[in-house]
Amino acid sequence: MRKIKVGIIQQANTSDLRTNLMNLAKSIEACAAHGAQLVVLQELHNSLYFCQTENTQLFDMAETIPGPSTGFYSELAAANKIVLVTSLFEKRAPGLYHNTAVVFDSDGSIAGKYRKMHIPDDPAYYEKFYFTPGDIGFEPIQTSIGKLGVLVCWDQWYPEAARLMALKGAELLIYPTAIGWESSDTDDEKARQLNAWIISQRAHAVANGLPVISVNRVGHEPDPSMQTNGIQFWGNSFIAGPQGEFLAQAGNDHPENMVVEIDMERSENVRRWWPFLRDRRIDEYGGLTKRFLD
Repeated sequence: MRKIKVGIIQQANTSDLRTNLMNLAKSIEACAAHGAQLVVLQELHNSLYFCQTENTQLFDMAETIPGPSTGFYSELAAANKIVLVTSLFEKRAPGLYHNTAVVFDSDGSIAGKYRKMHIPDDPAYYEKFYFTPGDIGFEPIQTSIGKLGVLVCWDQWYPEAARLMALKGAELLIYPTAIGWESSDTDDEKARQLNAWIISQRAHAVANGLPVISVNRVGHEPDPSMQTNGIQFWGNSFIAGPQGEFLAQAGNDHPENMVVEIDMERSENVRRWWPFLRDRRIDEYGGLTKRFLD
């Protein structure tokens, strides 16, 4: 039976990048000490979530790949003999930036990267100002523990992204995330948003017969412009099995590390019981490539 142990790190960040990096290093080491073979970090984990405002000076935070952060995480992956999923602000060329997940194999080498494809532009989530949409496509990343379908945050609302990763052989769907509540929302609205986020990703697990790993940040981060009351990131990082069942779920108000065992052979059994891939009517789905159908 093929099983792997997965570590997820739900972190509350500070304005001090070195503090964030040291906290992540300790958490990565702790997960590895508990047997994790794969460790997944949240979206843009080095810093505060800077997309709450549009500020040209913040482009100075971006790094090349390879660069200082990839060197830092490469050493951690190799030292702890883990596959590590990170999320970085990539400077690709002058004036060209991406929101990029970089995956390190257990020897510290870069196994691959994924550039976020769907870029939001909402109040306090001004990502279109900073990030160019990805151009690598939906390509799973081959690692020593299997093929990882890495997507990022806003991608998690799109079933097409999950399906394409699955069709290309991904064995896990992984979503580094930064999402939370605005304080003016009612408690009922906050509950609807959180539940929709969880339901959507569990549905990807069910529809594709694959485990889903979703790692969100946690804690309050103020709005530097003071136009809003900032974002209360809602945590709730979780791992779901291929029938959407919860294997683990973190809380919504504090940092948390979890190490969970996933049965990698279960997906094949689930796909035999629920043969959704067999029954797809690919001859009738051409309309999905259209923006709108009259």
